[in-house]
Amino acid sequence: MLAQYVYPSKLGRFRIVRHGRQWRVLQDEREIGRHETAEAALIAARIACPQARLPGKLEQWRFIPELALAHSRVSAEGTQWPLAG
Repeated sequence: MLAQYVYPSKLGRFRIVRHGRQWRVLQDEREIGRHETAEAALIAARIACPQARLPGKLEQWRFIPELALAHSRVSAEGTQWPLAG
């Protein structure tokens, strides 16, 4: 799980996701853009979708740290558990 900021709005779920050295802005599954900082990504999201009425500060978004949900991942092959003995 990558570090990300999440904010639900009437127009869908907005996410600002760390992607390597850049931050991606997503509205549901549609990418709006890539930026050098999370703050620049927030500004771009607000400009691209003013009708979503997104908060102007990242502190008002829900922050999910990197690997916070790694335990909930399910692989396509299923989980393989080693047998003792």
